[in-house]
Amino acid sequence: MKNVFSFIAYYLLYTVWFTFSLLPFCILYVLSDFLYFISYYVVKYRRRVIRMNITSSFPEKNENELRAIEKGFYHWFCDYLVETIKLMTMSKQQLMRHLVFTGTDVIDKYIEEERSCGVYLGHYGQWEWITSLPYWISDKGLCTQIYHPLENKRFDSLFKKVREKQGARCIAMAETLRRVVAYQQQKQPIVMGYISDQVPFWNNIHHWFNFLNHDTPVLTGTEKIIKATNQVVFYCDVSRIKRGYYRCDMQLITDKPKEKTDFELTDLYFEKLQATIRRDPTLYLWSHNRWKRTREEFNLRYDEKTGRVDLGSLDDIKKRKQIEQ
Repeated sequence: MKNVFSFIAYYLLYTVWFTFSLLPFCILYVLSDFLYFISYYVVKYRRRVIRMNITSSFPEKNENELRAIEKGFYHWFCDYLVETIKLMTMSKQQLMRHLVFTGTDVIDKYIEEERSCGVYLGHYGQWEWITSLPYWISDKGLCTQIYHPLENKRFDSLFKKVREKQGARCIAMAETLRRVVAYQQQKQPIVMGYISDQVPFWNNIHHWFNFLNHDTPVLTGTEKIIKATNQVVFYCDVSRIKRGYYRCDMQLITDKPKEKTDFELTDLYFEKLQATIRRDPTLYLWSHNRWKRTREEFNLRYDEKTGRVDLGSLDDIKKRKQIEQ
């Protein structure tokens, strides 16, 4: 019975997604405006988290400036949703008009040298459309992207199909290093996108960065993979030209990643992402609780003797430490 419901839900989602993707942008943006009104004024979607994140990230701004960023975020986020729906049926020509890449000639130069490239990006702008990068680089390079597989295999297949439509291949996060090494052994240069501003699990916290006025635990796995496979490092600097039109500037960070000290690449990425966000804060994904893990709690969970992080109940950890003292 569960499989039947899953089957029905899959085709229902596919039909609705496909149908709405056929609508022209002018109609989709009317829908986006309606979603903005509902999400901001009626449902107040994640208002507490969004307001807290924006306010704490820009303490120098006054109330009017903060509310302008907040409303701008809701407007953009609703645009992001309808633009992602549109991705299912967008043609190559449409995508190349709506998202323009610059700096890809530098990527092509390294591809000709059979060097793979790692591209840092964040949850900023229309990151789903960045899957159109294969249209802009040499055919000798294979574009890949890391993703989190969905538990529902049918839905996972659908989202992979949409994201791979432009020629980029999805690689499950758990398989990243193995797949990258395999391509390296085959002498197949790849261009891999790393969305690296996610919240790390407690046992994956190895480094902290002052990101947008927050003491922030950051992912360092990207740097480890890049150094292990000697990828040329780029940063994807996204900006919105106007509604529905974006530009992505591929900025070279280094072609000698192994010469960088520990966490230096990670810090450079977050410095660049922070500058991008400060340029236009409305295009960042403020709805996620990115600062839910604090250094204070990490220190409580971390055992210096074993070098491990206790993933149990925080209350139990506090009680145990009080007993030990």
